[in-house]
Amino acid sequence: MPEQNSPAAKTAGLALAATGLSHFVAPQIYEGMTKAAFPENTRTHVYVDGGIETALGLGLAAAKTRKLAIVGVLAYLLYLGGNVIRQK
Repeated sequence: MPEQNSPAAKTAGLALAATGLSHFVAPQIYEGMTKAAFPENTRTHVYVDGGIETALGLGLAAAKTRKLAIVGVLAYLLYLGGNVIRQK
């Protein structure tokens, strides 16, 4: 587990938050990847995923919320993976 004031964890969190925000700026970049998990209403899911990633990234960036955000990231990955498997 990273130390509470880990600069690497903060940087990773801010990078994830920036990636989440980019879903709103250039959603077309994410449509191909998102379509595998959400073939219907793909653009809506791109925005939802962007919001989730932004929130999780900000949670990771703050030492006080990092542990909860890590649990959130794991749940998010299971959610995405489950949807990909369900679509096959």
